[in-house]
Amino acid sequence: MASMAQQFTGLRCPPLSSSRFSVKPKQTQKVGAFASPIVSAVAVSNAQTKDRLELKKMFEDAYERCRTAPMEGVAFTVEDFQNALEKYDFDSELGTKVKGTVFCTDGNGALVDITAKSSAYLPVQEASIHKIKHVEEVGIVPGLREEFMIIGENEADDSLILSLRSIQYELAWERCRQLQAEDVVVKGKVVGANKGGVVALVEGLRGFVPFSQISSKSTAEELLDKELPLKFVEVDEEQSRLVFSNRKAMADSQAQLGIGSVVLGTVQSLKPYGAFIDIGGINGLLHVSQISHDRVSDIATVLQPGDTLKVMILSHDRERGRVSLSTKKLEPTPGDMIRNPTLVFEKAEEMAQTFRQRIAQAEAMARADMLRFQPESGLTLSSDGILGPLASDLPAEGLDLSDVPEAEEV
Repeated sequence: MASMAQQFTGLRCPPLSSSRFSVKPKQTQKVGAFASPIVSAVAVSNAQTKDRLELKKMFEDAYERCRTAPMEGVAFTVEDFQNALEKYDFDSELGTKVKGTVFCTDGNGALVDITAKSSAYLPVQEASIHKIKHVEEVGIVPGLREEFMIIGENEADDSLILSLRSIQYELAWERCRQLQAEDVVVKGKVVGANKGGVVALVEGLRGFVPFSQISSKSTAEELLDKELPLKFVEVDEEQSRLVFSNRKAMADSQAQLGIGSVVLGTVQSLKPYGAFIDIGGINGLLHVSQISHDRVSDIATVLQPGDTLKVMILSHDRERGRVSLSTKKLEPTPGDMIRNPTLVFEKAEEMAQTFRQRIAQAEAMARADMLRFQPESGLTLSSDGILGPLASDLPAEGLDLSDVPEAEEV
C-alpha cells in the first residue's frame, strides 16, 4: 500500500472545472440552439391555425349568405339572367324559326351565325322560292340579318341547316289566299304544260290552268313563257293544290271594255293585215285600215312589237272573243298617227269623247225617228239631239262602230 501511495505521490489532478465531468460553456450554447427552432415552429403552427379558423369562418359566412340571401351583392336580377339565357339559347327542333346574321357566302350557300354552339348553313337551293345559282342574286350577303327556319342537322359536325325558302312558301300561300278572297285578277307566267292544261307561276307558286279554263284556242307551246290574266279557283295549301282560270279573268276584263273607250295596249305582233294589241290580257286587232286616215302601206313603218300606245275600242264580240281597235278615230287631223303619234296619244281621251258624243246624238236621232209617230211615249228630242231621258253613255251591250262615218264626214 505504501509503495502504491508513493507511486501516486507527485501526481497532479486538473481542477474540477477542467475535468471531463464539468459542463462546458459550448455545450450550454448547443442546448440554446435547439430551443430556438422549437419556439418558432410553435409560433408558425399557431398562425396557421388562426388562418384556418378565419378561412373556415369566411366559408361559413358565405354559405349562410347563399342560403339566406343568395342574390345579395349580385349586379343583375333573376330576370336579367333568364333574358340572357333566352338570348343565347333557342329551340333547335325542326320547323323552329330563328334569327341569324350571314357572315360568309360561297358558291353553295351561306354560313349564318344564330348564336348556337356552331354555325348554321343556308344551302343555295333553300335561299329563295325562285331558282337561283348564287345566294347573292337574292341579296344574301355578309351582314344580312334575317329570320330563318331550321329544316335539318348535319350529323358530321352537328351544325344546323337553315331555309328561307320554307318561310317564303308560307307567305306565298297566305298571299294567294288573300288574293282569292279579294277576287282579283293576277298575272301568271306559263312555265310548263301537260295533257290537261298549263302550269303558271303566281307569287312564286306553281299552279294549274286547265285547257277548259283558257279563253283562247292557243296550244300549250304557243302559251309557253307568256303571261296570262288569271283568277283563283282553288287555293289549298294542305293538298298543295293551286288552280286558276283564265276564262274568269278574261270575263272580268271584257266586262270593263266599253265601246268607244280608250285603253292602253302593247303591240304583240305584226301581220300584213294589221297589228295584234294586248289590252290587259286580251288580244285586239288594230286593222291596217284603222291605223290612220292616211294610207299605211307598211305597218312596220308605224308600229313595232313592244310599242305602247293608246287605242279606242271599236267593237267587241264576246262570244268569239274578238276586239276591234282603232287609232284612226283618235287623230286630231288626218295622218297624225303617221307623222306625230305622240300628239294622237295626248289628245286620245278628248277625241274619243267627241266621237262618243256624235255617236250618241246619231243614235238619239235614229230613235226619235222611230218614235215620231208614238207621242204617248213621252219622249222628246232636246236641242242637243238627245232624246228624252236617254243618257249620253252608250248602251251596256255596246255597238259595232267599225262602219261609222269618219269624223270629218259627219
